[in-house]
Amino acid sequence: MYPKALQNLRHGSDTALHVGRPAFFKAAFLNFLLLQLLFLGLFSYIFGALFRQGSHTHNMNILYVDYDGGVIGTSVRDAYKTFQGGDFPSLVERAATQFATPDDLERAVCKTQYWAALYTSPGASAKLGDALTGGTAAATYNRCDVLTYIWNEARYPTVVDSAIVANLQSLSSAARMAYIARNGTGVLQTLSSTDPVAISVFTNPWLLANVNIQPTTQGSRAIYNTLVLVFIMIQEFFYLGTINGLYAQFKILAQLYPHRIIIYRNLVSLAYTFLGSLGTTGAIWAFRSNWNVNVNQFALTWAVLWLFAHANFVSLDVFTLWLPVQYVPMSVITWVIFNITSVIIPFELSPRFYHWAYAMPAHEVYQLLIDIWSRGCNPQLYYALPILFSLELLGMFFSALGIYRRCHYAVLAKEAEEQAFRDRLDAAIAFEQKRDQEKRETMESLKPSITVLTLEVHGLSV
Repeated sequence: MYPKALQNLRHGSDTALHVGRPAFFKAAFLNFLLLQLLFLGLFSYIFGALFRQGSHTHNMNILYVDYDGGVIGTSVRDAYKTFQGGDFPSLVERAATQFATPDDLERAVCKTQYWAALYTSPGASAKLGDALTGGTAAATYNRCDVLTYIWNEARYPTVVDSAIVANLQSLSSAARMAYIARNGTGVLQTLSSTDPVAISVFTNPWLLANVNIQPTTQGSRAIYNTLVLVFIMIQEFFYLGTINGLYAQFKILAQLYPHRIIIYRNLVSLAYTFLGSLGTTGAIWAFRSNWNVNVNQFALTWAVLWLFAHANFVSLDVFTLWLPVQYVPMSVITWVIFNITSVIIPFELSPRFYHWAYAMPAHEVYQLLIDIWSRGCNPQLYYALPILFSLELLGMFFSALGIYRRCHYAVLAKEAEEQAFRDRLDAAIAFEQKRDQEKRETMESLKPSITVLTLEVHGLSV
């Protein structure tokens, strides 16, 4: 199929190949080794962030306030003692005077001072005692007005479902058992054995109620802090590779002023990331299911993703402008893994070493998105926006500096190419002149012979 593929080739033993072979194998082995070490390091890094995640659950604090001051609160404390440890959230009890109403608890959760808040309703123990006696008190008893927790599901939904909600359900069940164990004898003396409603209350004294600041149950929630952010970064890198290829193909770096290239490049990147972030936000909204978000949140999400996308564009541009070509893919995959590790789980569940990733743009944008989606219930703007803007400005500065650098070397390469062309042209001219000189010398040396030959010819003709 390819008849020219075997023409003019050399065998591996050909001595002409011995000169470049050591350098080739050295470069190939170095790349082989670097890639193995890089991916081993990246696997170790991300696995280290998730290692023994459950044992760090105690770093997630849950506020507890006992507005009742009765036996139910005591049962909750007894139940917590059986769970207290590294793999259970820390229950931080505060006096009712510090949080006068459940609204104060909700504000504390909204400000991310706690991952959740649990409270016992006022008079819950007395109402439960009355319900056990039967009659109207039992019929009107509300099991959902005893223990209530407040949480924000938009804040790492897949994590809080297991680390907070599931553990609070277990705590509530254990508290029911503790209540019966502590008060069973006294309750049986007052329990109305002829009232089925009272008996039902005794067997199931309360149901754990909850106030969810922002329900987030759609299936796509699982990739908001992973694949969505990865796709944005890959999208920027692909187009960046296209732009760099076109600049090299049309030799623009050696033809235009650097400041014009910088302006055009920024305009194109802003337009590209503007439309790309719109598409990403549109996809999130198209598959939001019954998620309660509005048009204002759509616009804010679009703006934040635009800033994130452009910050990544200029950051990746710095890699391509300053690093040797063979190291660019390594730097890009490292950048992606560092960013994703910063948001895959909350920092409370990772070793403290990983807290340096507050500086990663993915961490900042996800904190901003949580704040937008839960209507201000993740107030991290004071550090997230400044860090994002700082990364944007630093990336634009070093990207612009890199353009000047590339233009400098492009001009040098063009001058070297032109000089090489002139050298070849001079060599060709010198060769032609030398050949013409040799021709003239040859003709001069042949003149006597030609003259004699001409005379002889004329003699014969005479």
